[in-house]
Amino acid sequence: MSGDAVLLAALFLLVATLYSSVGHAGASGYLAAMAFVGLAPEQMRPTALMLNLLVGGIGLLRFWRGGLVRWRNILPFVLASAPAAYFAAQIKLPKESYSMLLAGVLLVAAFGVFRSVARAETDDLQASGRQVPWAPGLIAGAVIGTLSGLTGTGGAIFLTPLLLFARWMPTREASGTSVAFVWINSLTALAGLLQSEQTLPAMLPLWLGAVAVGALIGTQLGLKWLPVRGLRIALGVVLLIAAGKLLI
Repeated sequence: MSGDAVLLAALFLLVATLYSSVGHAGASGYLAAMAFVGLAPEQMRPTALMLNLLVGGIGLLRFWRGGLVRWRNILPFVLASAPAAYFAAQIKLPKESYSMLLAGVLLVAAFGVFRSVARAETDDLQASGRQVPWAPGLIAGAVIGTLSGLTGTGGAIFLTPLLLFARWMPTREASGTSVAFVWINSLTALAGLLQSEQTLPAMLPLWLGAVAVGALIGTQLGLKWLPVRGLRIALGVVLLIAAGKLLI
């Protein structure tokens, strides 16, 4: 077992803990950690999506049991995003084609999330019980699914800020919606990616164990331990990490 494999396991545990607390699965963080260590590029996207599936699955189960997953609000997004992610995952684009643009979007989103911290409770009261409109939800799902497939992420880094800025649902429910979205998106993106030749690293079982522990801790933070303002701060940090990964 190499030192890099152990270092990645520790980084993955931290990423899974932070990301799962806000209903994300951590793909952008895993990709950043793998790039830092120097993992082979052809192993990075399938590895990130495999880790996403496990963390997203744990998060989906726990948020659903906590009553924070309303399938009516998830359907408009996943119906459009799943096919978009499947086909986009088979497209190979130079990183320069999208990295700077997406990083800029995420930085703006992070700034908006941090600004919303002070009014988090008020926003949540206003958004409680709302339904996502079908047409905007389908359009947003198609766009986010395409970005998910191109970047090898589950798409929650784009969805959660949208849910909060549009005030379609409260913060914790936005986390539950995002984790359901990211699990379905990761599954279809991985299926599309595996249509081309891909290799998975030998240390994947160790890393899966690390992110499973992180997901259990993180979802407990998101469900019970962190206040709403703390969740929004954590989301802002996640968006900054994702933007930094794209820029670096």
